[in-house]
Amino acid sequence: LTDAIPHHPNPQGKGEKSHGGDFSYVGIDAILEQMRRKAMKQGFELNLMVVGQSGLGKSTLMNTLFKSKVSRNKSVQSNPEERIPKTVEIKSISHDIEEKGVRMKLTVIDTPGFGDQINNENCWQPIMKFINDQYEAYLQEEININRKKRIPDSRVHCCIYFIPPTGHCLRPLDVEFMRRLSKVVNIVPVIAKADTLTLEERDSFKQTIREELRANGIDVYPQKEFDEDAEDRMINDKIREMIPFAVVGSDQEYQVNGKRLLGRKTKWGTIEVENIAHCEFAYLRDLLIRTHMQNIKDITGSIHYETYRVRRLNESNGHVISQTSDHMAVQPKANGQLEEQPGALQANGVAAQHEALSHEM
Repeated sequence: LTDAIPHHPNPQGKGEKSHGGDFSYVGIDAILEQMRRKAMKQGFELNLMVVGQSGLGKSTLMNTLFKSKVSRNKSVQSNPEERIPKTVEIKSISHDIEEKGVRMKLTVIDTPGFGDQINNENCWQPIMKFINDQYEAYLQEEININRKKRIPDSRVHCCIYFIPPTGHCLRPLDVEFMRRLSKVVNIVPVIAKADTLTLEERDSFKQTIREELRANGIDVYPQKEFDEDAEDRMINDKIREMIPFAVVGSDQEYQVNGKRLLGRKTKWGTIEVENIAHCEFAYLRDLLIRTHMQNIKDITGSIHYETYRVRRLNESNGHVISQTSDHMAVQPKANGQLEEQPGALQANGVAAQHEALSHEM
């Protein structure tokens, strides 16, 4: 009889534990292993934007974050005047990164020319347009009848905004940029090249910036209104108390006490980039990569993109309604002429006004 029973292979996946001895075990927790395997196959996407004037170390910080050359290579122009773009440009570069079997497509978006002109009025507009263009591209893919199984995600998940280490206060440009962009993207402000400030100057500058952010109603990441529970609130409150992060970037390796580390060597000693006693780079890295990466992506998708999607669909519905009103308002008169109802003119006026307002936004 035993020979007649067919042998079935064990469906238990790699890494799963056997619970044969536990009568009450159902196996619901196995979903976590299934999700992990699926995520490992698909890989992850992360799109980071860096914004700040030239010379604040944006490219260096990105290279430091991922310990590789992930920022774009700056072309060397023969004419020094050509090094500063006349207008704000948007340049992105993508890399496939793998660590311990986990694959991630990283896209770094740079904004050369931002804040480098004598007149920086409205220099945030090309950046706002780029962010909205990525939302629009995702929306068009989403509403296709035959849409892709997995829509490519080019939406900007986080914008790292570099504040010059003046030690005084935010510039009007800083306030205006963060006030406008915080409504459409997650913003993480950092004090660039923080090793130019003393510890006392740094703490005072950070406190001044936090007060200015509150006074101007600027809600940077992590936003208090999106805390999911008391535990989240407690963790995020500690992060909010540290913002903006005072960071130092370096892609140079040094040997200190027999250890390899990234740092900046001076005649007084070596500034260790990942040492929290020297700067707050480690806190920024943990926020962006180790603890809040998925949350940053979730808020981009469920809050910022959703806000854009609702507004665009409302605009489209308003346009369709106005066209229908135009068609219904034209009625034939007894003598064969067409008569336009006054209600249609009023509806068209409201629709036109709504469309104008939405374009201004």
